[in-house]
Amino acid sequence: MLERLNAVNDVAITSVFDDSFKTYGNVIKDKDFSELIHYMEEHTDIPENGNVYVASDSEMEKYPVVKDIKEIFYGDMPIQVGYCNGRNTTYNGFEYHKGSEINVAITDFMLVLGHTWEIAEDNTYKVEDAKVFFVPKGTAIEMFQTTLHLSPVRVNDEGFKGIVILPRATNTPLDRKPKAESGEERLLLQRNKWVIAHPEREPLIKQGAFPGLLGENKELHY
Repeated sequence: MLERLNAVNDVAITSVFDDSFKTYGNVIKDKDFSELIHYMEEHTDIPENGNVYVASDSEMEKYPVVKDIKEIFYGDMPIQVGYCNGRNTTYNGFEYHKGSEINVAITDFMLVLGHTWEIAEDNTYKVEDAKVFFVPKGTAIEMFQTTLHLSPVRVNDEGFKGIVILPRATNTPLDRKPKAESGEERLLLQRNKWVIAHPEREPLIKQGAFPGLLGENKELHY
């Protein structure tokens, strides 16, 4: 799969098991996500178009592994367990959170990642600075809070499924959006969600995302 993806794309695609992933996150190897994976396979669908994101699924949050994740990775802080399923193929933009994000790949997918320290003083980010990683089915990863990311990217016609674990209330509506014209406050779009969007990504722009992704809104092929 990795060889095929590299053959049909003009950017390098690297496995999350490669050492180059270590500045973006860690592969989680000692936790059993099988019950959550089974739930995702049986009870969630991939939409016909676009993506669907559910921040918190109360049924998923009942499984025992969630308590372990809460205690070990989040220091017993409240967390939410949800999912993102879809058919995305383009970069579209980047977001980051204050606190790690854990993804579990229910299907194979790719992630386009960057570092927050690569964001310029004017809040812009260059597409060329991003790196693409392949996440094999069944793999769980922790992405650091300094890692820029957005939706997974599919690697086949069927689309992708992925579990998303975050500090509770992340990606929910703000009580009040800052009216800042500059600085990090300009990027705050939802609770604990700072976003830099590509100017062509109209759904994000209409929500109020900052159009600061510079360069082509690249499409990844499979």
